[in-house]
Amino acid sequence: MLNENIKAIRKSKGLSQQDLAVKLNVVRQTVSKWEQGLSVPDSDMLISISEALETPVSTLLGETVIETEVDNIKALSEKLEAINWQLAQRKNMRRKIIRWLLISLCAIIVMVFAGFIILNSPYLGWDYSNPETAVLGVAFHSFEWLFVRIAPIIFIIAIIGIFLTRKKE
Repeated sequence: MLNENIKAIRKSKGLSQQDLAVKLNVVRQTVSKWEQGLSVPDSDMLISISEALETPVSTLLGETVIETEVDNIKALSEKLEAINWQLAQRKNMRRKIIRWLLISLCAIIVMVFAGFIILNSPYLGWDYSNPETAVLGVAFHSFEWLFVRIAPIIFIIAIIGIFLTRKKE
């Protein structure tokens, strides 16, 4: 029982016989003899083994280690599954938010273009000799000039983004 537990716990910790021997200041062959059941460590060494393997002495002496490992692996598997599900949900939510932002951007662009069409570019008929309307007219003209040239590119990129962020089933 002790020999099997030492071997199982050592392997679960990812230690070789040599690694454990170095931690315990013994030769590898001593660890091998313990694991084969050819010899038994004394009480002081048993405490040192439990400290090196970070395991209670009671586990070394009699508790079944293999079942605990299976339970730990199962618990770890369940935790990883929950984390993966949360990451998938977060990714899905991020995709939806980006998609709706792109749809909103397209709607705003269409509304601004519709406003320009309805207003029929009123800045052309403004009196630029009046300083108040001249500043406003120049600002509006600059905005419209820039918007008319950049908005179609942004619109096309947003449409492509909407297509790429659709739900894939």
